[in-house]
Amino acid sequence: MRHGKAEAFGREDHQRRLTEKGRRESTAAGKWLAAQGIVPNEAYVSSATRTRQTWEALVAGSGTPAEARVEDAVYSADADSALDVLRGAPADAEVVLYVGHNPTAASLAHLLDDGDPDPESFRAMSAGFPTAAIAVLEISVPWAELDVATGHLAAFHVDQGAG
Repeated sequence: MRHGKAEAFGREDHQRRLTEKGRRESTAAGKWLAAQGIVPNEAYVSSATRTRQTWEALVAGSGTPAEARVEDAVYSADADSALDVLRGAPADAEVVLYVGHNPTAASLAHLLDDGDPDPESFRAMSAGFPTAAIAVLEISVPWAELDVATGHLAAFHVDQGAG
């Protein structure tokens, strides 16, 4: 997941906060996840203010009891580094959520896809990875073995009504 819409400027990039739209779209993303029955039980969240606020809004929308692992490594991660973070997920984690930044969020989703994605989801994701977008990938290996093409893009969600 990419964080929700954030303010354009802040004293430091790390401290930029969500806008009201960002809160709405992040809450809506949580509601969508709950409606799909894919509520996270493990989460890795960038240490940036906007990603932590995205997680809080997503929790409010989804009702997940998961505690986020807030990590500086997610803030600065490229797709390969994000893979390393996700490989540390507990073996029994069923739904793992990554809340980070672009271009990493989009790159990670494309990197994980096995090349046989849900066509509609792939078209939507290829058109862009806007704020609060969620790529749902079904992973075919244990988390410790997560690698390129070990997932199947099953769904892609962008809330159109949060504007």
